[in-house]
Amino acid sequence: MRLAPWWALLSSGSAPLLLVGGWATAEVLQGPGYNPVTQTISILAAYGAPGYWVMNAMLVTLGTCYLATARGLKAARLPGRLALAGGGVSAIALTIFPAPVRGGNFPHGTVVTIGFALMAAWPVLAAHRSRTGPWALQFPASIVASALMVLGAGWFLFELQSGGAAGVAERVLTAAQALWPLLVVTSCLHYPVRERSESRETA
Repeated sequence: MRLAPWWALLSSGSAPLLLVGGWATAEVLQGPGYNPVTQTISILAAYGAPGYWVMNAMLVTLGTCYLATARGLKAARLPGRLALAGGGVSAIALTIFPAPVRGGNFPHGTVVTIGFALMAAWPVLAAHRSRTGPWALQFPASIVASALMVLGAGWFLFELQSGGAAGVAERVLTAAQALWPLLVVTSCLHYPVRERSESRETA
């Protein structure tokens, strides 16, 4: 039995491409008045924004990719898979609670916070205690991944409150969160066949 099906590589590999492609396209549609360094991605998806439909299509597809990857990652522990799936649901929910063009929005901010928290927690929740198995599902790598995502979220909040480079921080954070599922799937697919039975016995 494979640790991850081939289509999990497709879903996890599509996520970062969709994310970056979506915001890049929306930035072009938004025009020169938008500053990607200081302004967040949510502005691009605000109701009435030129790139509204592009961003919403991206969020739905991105969330679907996370859900598909969570389903395919049989080698990961169930709590981690559920957290990744929850991150996918949060991405889709952002289309229901878009940010306003100006001002704050409590439902939108709540969904973003939940999504960031789930995506930061899932690497550790998915990891096995065994020292065998795919490297991305072992505790050392998973702890580092989760810690970096938490630090990224802290950086984003700091920049957002200080009026600094919130756009840069958010892009780095969301890109990292989109890349980690791909690394996990890749590590599962490249795990030697002869070691897989040992991994299942010791997990």
